[in-house]
Amino acid sequence: MDDPAADDRAWLELACDLAKLCPPSHTAFSVGAVVVGADGREIARGFSREDDPYDHAEEAALAKTRGDLTGATVYSSLEPCGHRASRPRPCAELIVASGARRVVFAWREPALFTEGAGAEILTAAGVELTELPALAARAREPNAHLL
Repeated sequence: MDDPAADDRAWLELACDLAKLCPPSHTAFSVGAVVVGADGREIARGFSREDDPYDHAEEAALAKTRGDLTGATVYSSLEPCGHRASRPRPCAELIVASGARRVVFAWREPALFTEGAGAEILTAAGVELTELPALAARAREPNAHLL
């Protein structure tokens, strides 16, 4: 029998591990993201600055998906951004547009570069949010130089 809480933790741990692959930056967080389908299988993964210096993790992962993600969950080491200067749409809006109806994250975005508003955007759009603060320290590790 599947344990949804254990599955959430395992996928979020993977997202935190992906954040360690990010090229270092002094102007952006290192974040990892995994998109998991309603069937519990991985659809895509990504990390910040994976292919472009301005890529965010959720954006990189979502760019690898095809079609409607209804029923999918996005796992992100950091709360998806609600505002960004480098691209027209923040990750929270990209997630809403994708059809994913659930987001699990470890760490609330600190107000270092911008005010974190991703959770509010997602909630207003009816996306279910689950925060696993027990993994926040793990999500902060690749960002220690910024804190």
